[in-house]
Amino acid sequence: MYGVIPSMKRLLLTAALAAAVIAPTAASAAEPTPATSKNAAKYCKALKAASATNNFVSMFGTKKNAYGKCVSQTAKKTAAEDAEQSQAAKSNAAKECKAEGLKGREYGKCVSTKAKAKKAAADKEDEAQEDDRINAAQSCKKARKDNAEQFGKDYGTAKNAFGKCVSKTAKENAAERKADDGETAPTA
Repeated sequence: MYGVIPSMKRLLLTAALAAAVIAPTAASAAEPTPATSKNAAKYCKALKAASATNNFVSMFGTKKNAYGKCVSQTAKKTAAEDAEQSQAAKSNAAKECKAEGLKGREYGKCVSTKAKAKKAAADKEDEAQEDDRINAAQSCKKARKDNAEQFGKDYGTAKNAFGKCVSKTAKENAAERKADDGETAPTA
């Protein structure tokens, strides 16, 4: 009977320590880093230039805080996507290496190499999507300027009309880019 209590305490202590180690890591996984925020600022600056101030404001909020909202939203989204992509890359790489029957050091090297390659491919796709969105903003800005009446018919006249145009055009750009690369584009 006395042996049960110390074992239980040891088990609870181990569980508490494991939770204390894992919780901060999991919580910080989606926090934007300075590099993420810096890239988000560059992206938002390019998007603002491509779409013009009024259009940019209609996508992100009032004139005072539109740029800040863009940077904040983009940095958080990027950090969350990066954490998710890293985890997926590691998981998929581990499955592939396990399927190859590797063990020990070779398995570790295989997982590391494949995970890095998969993460790099995901990062390249993210950059292409940002370019698609910036190009879409430029196209929508031109379309709104050239024929405001047709733009209103296609996307409406509400505050979010420019955002609808950018979203639709960016998806079309991505589908065209993937078709040109020989990939199959996901349907939204």
